[in-house]
Amino acid sequence: MINKIRKFIDSTYFTNAMKVTIAAVIPVVVFSFLGHFAMGFTMALGAFFTYPSDIPSSLKHKINGILVTAFLVAGINLVVNLIHPYSWVFYPFLILLIFLLSMISVYGHRGTMISFSGLVTVSLSFSSLNTGWAILEHAGLILAGGLFYLTVSLLFYYIRPNRYVELQIAECIKLTAKYLKLRGDLWTLDSDKKVIIEKQLHLQVELNSIHQNIREVLINGSNNTASSNQNRKMLLVFISLVEILELALSTAFDHDKLNSKFDNHPKVLFTYQSLAYHLAASLKKISKSVKKRNNYVSKHNLLRDLNALQSTIDNYETDLGKIAASEGVFMLTTMLNYAEKQVEKIKIIEKAFTLPANSEDFKGIGKDLEKFLTPQYYPLSTLTQNLSFSSNIFRHSLRLTITLIIGFLIGISFPFQNVYWILLTVIVILRPTYGLTKERSFQRIIGTVLGGLIAFGILYFIKDNITISIFSILCILLGFTFTQINYKVSATFVTMYVVFIYGILTPNISDLVQYRILDTVVGAILAFLANHFLWPSWEFLNVPNHLEKSIRANQNYLKEIAAFYNKKGIVPISYRLARKNAFIEVGNLMSSYQRMSQEPKSKQKQLPQVYQLAVLNHSLLSSLASLGTYTQSNATTTASEAFNVVVDTVVKNLENSVVLLKGNDCCFEENTPKEELAMHFTSLKKIQEKELKKGFPADEEAFQLKMQEAQLVIEQLIWLINLSENITKTTKIIKSI
Repeated sequence: MINKIRKFIDSTYFTNAMKVTIAAVIPVVVFSFLGHFAMGFTMALGAFFTYPSDIPSSLKHKINGILVTAFLVAGINLVVNLIHPYSWVFYPFLILLIFLLSMISVYGHRGTMISFSGLVTVSLSFSSLNTGWAILEHAGLILAGGLFYLTVSLLFYYIRPNRYVELQIAECIKLTAKYLKLRGDLWTLDSDKKVIIEKQLHLQVELNSIHQNIREVLINGSNNTASSNQNRKMLLVFISLVEILELALSTAFDHDKLNSKFDNHPKVLFTYQSLAYHLAASLKKISKSVKKRNNYVSKHNLLRDLNALQSTIDNYETDLGKIAASEGVFMLTTMLNYAEKQVEKIKIIEKAFTLPANSEDFKGIGKDLEKFLTPQYYPLSTLTQNLSFSSNIFRHSLRLTITLIIGFLIGISFPFQNVYWILLTVIVILRPTYGLTKERSFQRIIGTVLGGLIAFGILYFIKDNITISIFSILCILLGFTFTQINYKVSATFVTMYVVFIYGILTPNISDLVQYRILDTVVGAILAFLANHFLWPSWEFLNVPNHLEKSIRANQNYLKEIAAFYNKKGIVPISYRLARKNAFIEVGNLMSSYQRMSQEPKSKQKQLPQVYQLAVLNHSLLSSLASLGTYTQSNATTTASEAFNVVVDTVVKNLENSVVLLKGNDCCFEENTPKEELAMHFTSLKKIQEKELKKGFPADEEAFQLKMQEAQLVIEQLIWLINLSENITKTTKIIKSI
């Protein structure tokens, strides 16, 4: 229990909640002591408004983002208060302001967070409308609160500058270990491979997200003089983790075939599965030691496991004889080579966390890595290009603007106590996707009712303001902590916090709870209806775009692999960028499928085919990564004409799939005839047959490497052809979406 509490307190979510809680509580306590509670509370609002923009990034981007948000929210409050008395100007201005703030989301994650802060500021501006000099004073206090939050955030950064990265790396290691564990599960007889593969796909989405967070902080911060060695050490670990994932994805075994092949030799596969589980367990233990900042001590002897697998292979070969066991030995050797590479990567990570950082170990490690980041600039053209109904953000901005105006009109037309709470509920709940909006609507209503009842019960028995104040601080701390973990729990604690604050300020607490619940229900209903009827962004409309991007990314990755296979030499940066993009786009396609599965049944058009295409693209990426990893790690022979013809056929198949998605059937590229393709495969197989006829040469190791190349390349090319054809066939079915 103590370990769980310690883990919770050390989490990124709790740390972020601590920052905003401290930045909000200190002004309230100080100004309350001086007899100016309202001033302290206004500064606390400034901290709350600014906090969302403090997202993972380099120090420079962190400071700039928080400063922009602090001045923006103060400016919004100032202008709303100045114009509010002039209704003929105020209402058109309010509509334009809400729309423009919503459109800021076109600038990515940071833009979305700044947009959210601005919209929350607009809604809460109606909670305290001022006149005269009080307008300027109120806006100034909000700005001061935002700047104070920046100060607190920087203090946390300099006290533990590397802790966020450590926790993100630890989480990345844990997720990677989970991925390897799932691969080990595939070797269990009668395992449900479909379920395991689906879990891997979902895990890929999580890994893509955390990879991006780590890139933003590490790559941008790799030149910070204060902790450059530490950053580069983490960068080395991160690169190793990406390579472990690529190796896992690239080594796709035919488990049914292998289980059948070694049916009479179960010890072979059992030994390998045990090694696979130990790979995952080793990473999991590293993750725990990083989180706890303990000294890492390896629990599993991976080198001994490798030797055990090698001994098992030798015994298998001895039992059957060299000729009879040759095919099986090739398969097992491929498995052993894969495991050796994974052990090598894990050893690099272990070394990084057990030995002192040496600058020579990281020499040149940050070269060209900036190219893996999304550029941080915000041209006006990005905004103007999204001013059309073809843009999801444009439709969502219109939807949100209309819903907020309707909520505002309902609030002032009927006897609602706090119109701003209706607006705030709409802003928090209404998301661009139907599934998330629906989920948040129910979670917020449940959390509000539950929080109101609990808080009301506590206030019924406890009347001491100091005790209630302590409860309110704990509630806001836990409310912010659970925002990303469990929104229902977060809404419960935030509601309790609001009720406690009003419990200190006003005796009519029962009326507050009733109105708070009513406001929340109205806001949730408005958000739900808006997402259903106002230009809804059903996911089936977005699927073709995600499909095209995923197919294109795989196609570009294949082209880079083929180019490297033909030219050899050093792996170019374009190859690594193509690989990264393929991973991301396949993950985005799976995310699209997940969102679609949360929508009404009537909108889940061709859902099985969408899932099938997600799996096919993932399998294609796996096969490509296998071919690419092999060509990088081994001295391959000269690429033959047959190899290039087959690759060209796969590229054309993928191109035809994109053409189908766009509805341009007439633009199909002529593909290689089946007969000619079969002839090229025959040509490739002759390499293997020719070597087999020669018998076993004196240099048996060189022979085995050559045979392994022939077998792997042929198998992957056949698999690529089949996958690309299946993608085209399934795309024909989904074309009607």
